[in-house]
Amino acid sequence: MKAINPSKKQKGDDDYLDRLFSYFQSQFFEKIIQLVPIRKSVFFLKTVKNTYIVKGYQTNRRLKLQEAFTATLRKEGFNKTYQYLTSPMRAQLFFEGTYFGCMEYITPDKTAFSFHTQNDRQEGMVLLDQFHKVTASFETRYRTLLPKGNVIEKWTERFTIFSTNLPFLKYFINEPFISEMVSWANWSLDGMEKNSDFFQKKPFVILHGDLAHHNFLRDEHGKLHLIDFDLISIGTPALDYLQYANRILPYMDWSFEKLKTSKQMRKYLEDEAFLYALAFPADIFREWNRMIREKTYTDDVKFRQVMDLTIGQFYTRKKFINHLESRLT
Repeated sequence: MKAINPSKKQKGDDDYLDRLFSYFQSQFFEKIIQLVPIRKSVFFLKTVKNTYIVKGYQTNRRLKLQEAFTATLRKEGFNKTYQYLTSPMRAQLFFEGTYFGCMEYITPDKTAFSFHTQNDRQEGMVLLDQFHKVTASFETRYRTLLPKGNVIEKWTERFTIFSTNLPFLKYFINEPFISEMVSWANWSLDGMEKNSDFFQKKPFVILHGDLAHHNFLRDEHGKLHLIDFDLISIGTPALDYLQYANRILPYMDWSFEKLKTSKQMRKYLEDEAFLYALAFPADIFREWNRMIREKTYTDDVKFRQVMDLTIGQFYTRKKFINHLESRLT
C-alpha cells in the first residue's frame, strides 16, 4: 500500500508523503492501507480495521492543549466533537519537526452542513449556544492557557493590512467601492471603540473563533458536531455570534430581518456595539489580505469568489449597513 496525494502536487510533496506514510506505518499497531492529505498538516489515515484523522502541530504544547481541551469538553458534557486517541500508536508521533495528534474519524453525512439553508444556520447557532454553556463552566481553568479575545484589536490590524495593500488592490477594485468599504470600516471601529465595554462583558466562555461552515460536521446519523479548536480564546459569547453573523449574512441576502428571526442572535441585535461591529467588512478584508499574502489572485476560481464577495454583494451589503446606520442615529 502507498500514500495517496490526490492533488498531484510537486514531487517534493509526494516524497514527504511517502516518508510520512513509512513513519506512521512504524508507529501504528495496525497496518496502514491509506494516507490522504486533506489540507495542510491534516491527513485521512485508514488502517485495516479503523479510520483516523491525523493532524500536525508546530509545538507539543499546542497539541497537548488541544488534547486537554477536547477531553474537558467531553468530561463536562459536550460530546458533539471528536476526541484524541493514544491507543492506536506505540508512542507520541513526531516527524521532521512536527508533532502529530490522532483523532477519531467522524463519518460524515452524505449531505454536508451548509450556511445556504435556514435550518442548518439555526442548528449551527443552537450547537454554538450549547458549546458556550459548557465552556462557561470551566473557562477559568483555561485563562492562563488561552489568549483573551479582542475583536477591536484584531480588526484594526486587519484594516491596517488592507489599507497597506490598497495601492495594489486598486488594480482589481475601482472607486467608489474602495472608499465606501474604508468608510464602513472607520464608522464601525469608531462605534466599537465608543462601546468597548460590551466586548469585555462577563460571564466569559471559551470562544471557538473559527466558525466557518466546514467546522460544523454532520455525521452519518444526522448529529451535528463542532470541530477544529485551533483558534480558541477567552471572551464574551457575543464575539462568536458576531463572527457567525458575518459568515451567514452573505447567504441571507444581507437581511437584518432574517438575522433577527434567530433567538440566539436577537438579543445581540438590540445592542449598539454589536450593530456597529456588524458593519465591519471583516470577510472582505480577510480574503483580500490572504489573497495578496499568498499570491493567489492568479487563481481564477479564488479570484472570482473574492470579487463576488466584494463587488457582487456590494449593494445588498450597503443596504444592510444603511439600515444599521438608521438604527443607530
